Amino acid sequence: MSRFLRASILLLLLMSCGRSDFTAPRNLDDACSIVSERPAYWRAMKATERRWGIPVQVQMATIHQESSFIGNARTPHQFMLGIIPMGRQSSAYGYSQALDGTWEEYQKDTGRHRARRDRIEDATDFMGWYMSKSASGLGISPHDAANQYLAYHEGRSGYARGSYRQKPWLMNVANRVASRATRYQAQLAICRG
Repeated sequence: MSRFLRASILLLLLMSCGRSDFTAPRNLDDACSIVSERPAYWRAMKATERRWGIPVQVQMATIHQESSFIGNARTPHQFMLGIIPMGRQSSAYGYSQALDGTWEEYQKDTGRHRARRDRIEDATDFMGWYMSKSASGLGISPHDAANQYLAYHEGRSGYARGSYRQKPWLMNVANRVASRATRYQAQLAICRG
């Protein structure tokens, strides 16, 4: 075997080890299908539920809204004059669409300095950490998907100020998140009961 061929095979092997599957599961409307296709999601969300008290269905509905379960999701680029890229709308990234500053706060607060936003285990743990702070600081029930989502989207201080009240579109999104959480809960009761 030639050196070039051996080097090529080794390179391909190394590249395949480092790749992650950031694609979304096939059926995002069925919680049972999601956790059947991606058992790591179920394990990560159950660990977050145990650690932070945030129910799986609330996590799933929020991830669906934020990233559609795409691990390396980013906000769209902004353009000047419609053609010149000016950067992204925000630093939101990963399953949880966590912003850089909030992610750094999470890492510091939890000591999880190697956590990554494109790993489902870290993204759900972040979400549990954030939502448990919303529960204790703002009195939002961990089961209240709509208000947890509003605090998640607007930030806890924005939620406390009621900034979402001036955003009817956001209120509609929060209601859809709550409906999805209810549907996911019913589906999970059947397949994971």
